[in-house]
Amino acid sequence: MTKALEASGCRIIRASEADHAPFKITFETRQGERAGIIAYAFFANAKLTRNRPEDEHRFQVKYGAKDGQLHQLWQDPFGLYTTLFLGINPEAGFFVAADPVLHSPTRMFISIEFKEEHARLVLRDGWHFWEREKSSKGYDSPVETMVGGTPDRFLDYVRFEQAALGLDQGHRYLLAERFSQGSRLTPSTIPTLSATPAGPHLHALSEEFEMTAGQILSLIESAPMLKMAVRGWVAESHLETELRSVPGIREVIRLESAGKPDFELKLERGPRVLVECKNVLRKRMADGTIRVDFQKTRASKADPCSRYYRPADFDVLAACLHPATENWEFRYRLTRDMPQHRKCPLRLDNRVRVGADWFPTFPEVITAL
Repeated sequence: MTKALEASGCRIIRASEADHAPFKITFETRQGERAGIIAYAFFANAKLTRNRPEDEHRFQVKYGAKDGQLHQLWQDPFGLYTTLFLGINPEAGFFVAADPVLHSPTRMFISIEFKEEHARLVLRDGWHFWEREKSSKGYDSPVETMVGGTPDRFLDYVRFEQAALGLDQGHRYLLAERFSQGSRLTPSTIPTLSATPAGPHLHALSEEFEMTAGQILSLIESAPMLKMAVRGWVAESHLETELRSVPGIREVIRLESAGKPDFELKLERGPRVLVECKNVLRKRMADGTIRVDFQKTRASKADPCSRYYRPADFDVLAACLHPATENWEFRYRLTRDMPQHRKCPLRLDNRVRVGADWFPTFPEVITAL
């Protein structure tokens, strides 16, 4: 990791000892930006394992004892350090990374698998990304966007994780796609903006930053890390705007509590309606069908089915199509009409197709209710 950063023109300020994990490295880029990483890094290999596919690579998450406990992957609340969760194959010269948010907390002595095809494409292109889908005993894990790269893209990977923090998997894939097209993030693209005089009609944020609204928007546009961070709230904001324009809805209430749906609707006539907003996956099926994976990130050890939603948890699933279409549009489905999970009959199937049986407008949802 230090050699890769130095090869990209970075100066290593400090690096933790190699026998202490996770690894902590602070560095200065060629542009003078100081940054740091907390790397949960492990050896990746293609060693043949009994009863496993011959084309399988993996990295084993293994620090300390096999205690069976859940361990949090630390995230810097101030954003000064970027958390990485990756496997490195130093002999072959590539790395493969998983989402540190999706994998926190994690158990030790688990393996993150990937295919020989992925390793080959990483080495060929220098930057590669794919969806990882895993099932164990009929229980699906969340679909995950994996990225891989060669040492010359390691600094780009650090910037990728800076921007990808907390993104849903569809937008994480979209961001990885941007990087493959050469949109390498660098703070040098952020313009220097002069202060703007205070005025009676300025937004409070404009007054705090001493910038006009236009300057703030230009700053977000020029700094992809800021743009991707804002994107996480944009889908719900667009949905709220759409819901407020629907005839027959008397009140739209945003529910901010953890574990609750995103919106509660009070209709002019009819029952209370709970709406959950989920982004679809970026990658479509072979026939072009858009998919949505809306399971919870974690399940209790005693009940694997707790990862999946019940039909009574909310009334309507609103699928935001932006990761697939790059348009802020929605499709809707009543949970009472959605298929049940094959292993958990009282739970909703987590991976569903957004097809012709989904409503394109919310007034049609109200009629169906």
